Amino acid sequence: MKKILYALLLAAASPLALAQVEVRDAWIRATVPSAKSTGVFMQLKSKQAGQLVEVRSSVAGVAEIHHMEMDGQMMKMHAVPSLDLPAGQNVDLATGGYHVMLMDLKRQLKEGETVPVTLVIRKKGKPAETVAIDVTVKPLTYTPPKGQ
Repeated sequence: MKKILYALLLAAASPLALAQVEVRDAWIRATVPSAKSTGVFMQLKSKQAGQLVEVRSSVAGVAEIHHMEMDGQMMKMHAVPSLDLPAGQNVDLATGGYHVMLMDLKRQLKEGETVPVTLVIRKKGKPAETVAIDVTVKPLTYTPPKGQ
């Protein structure tokens, strides 16, 4: 009987063990009423090597992983199919680099509210893992502290 209870406790705890990706300092830039897109920023740290392969949010018709980079004197932004998450390393999704774009917004995003965002992480040889987070909307003028 004790073995069965122990096995049940381990099985019940296993979803917690699967939470292999830590999300820190997540925020979304507020929008003006007519805006159709905004950025989502955060820091990710995966215990095992993996990739961020998809992002979803109920407030947007489209959510994509994007990258901004200089091309000569021009800053260019484009969607990328995935973002590598090396084991044990912080990966910044920040202004001016990799970030998430929420497009075809269904409504204005106002400072102080929280928005549901789901990250889809794929690790070699394992089924995709989803990480659901509630992200705070920051003011249009918000600048994160250095190191975030």
